Amino acid sequence: MPILIINLKTYERGLGEAALRLATTAENLSNDTGVCIAIAPQFTDLTTITKEVHIPVFAQHIDPVLPGSHTGHILPEAVKAAGAMGTLINHSERQLTLKVIQDSVERAKDVGLLSLVCADTPERTSEVASFKPDMVAIEPPELIGTGIPVSKAKPEIVERAVNLVKNRDPTIPVLCGAGISKGEDVTAALHLGAQGVLLASGVVKAKDQRHAMLDLVEALKTM
Repeated sequence: MPILIINLKTYERGLGEAALRLATTAENLSNDTGVCIAIAPQFTDLTTITKEVHIPVFAQHIDPVLPGSHTGHILPEAVKAAGAMGTLINHSERQLTLKVIQDSVERAKDVGLLSLVCADTPERTSEVASFKPDMVAIEPPELIGTGIPVSKAKPEIVERAVNLVKNRDPTIPVLCGAGISKGEDVTAALHLGAQGVLLASGVVKAKDQRHAMLDLVEALKTM
């Protein structure tokens, strides 16, 4: 900590060679600044990226299944074998039940993957923290992709999530997502107690991806 996690989602500018270029840029910036930058690419790009860069790479999802007959599911062992260090769980665009979240966190632990569980409210953030993931992220879905940062538009949500998780388990870092795109948004999140940010379009869709990342990283350096 602090950490910047960039979710490439299924954006065209975050696929294939473009994803590798972004990952390489992130690695160079991480080396230059000392700030941890991780990326979550498409599953088809996991192996290529993990072979070329040494920053943390996260899968965008896993299914809590065991090896066997589960066609179309994302096997945690396969994600680990592809070189990923961790996985997102319960992103607002891939929402799960509490039971599946808990099982997914357990399967991530089984295979040695870090788990970052996303939640849409402070109360749900506290609930998922009870499953002992490595990190949680508060992301009100109505602000995701809007460019309106939750750290400024609804600071009370971030602050309450941080306090609830701290009361539940002070060892679990809380990240801030939804609408984060500028360094000033990151600074606001850190002042509210967040220990990093999870974002996507603010970097992936930026005209100058490196400049967008640098602005965020410079803010994280102040933590």
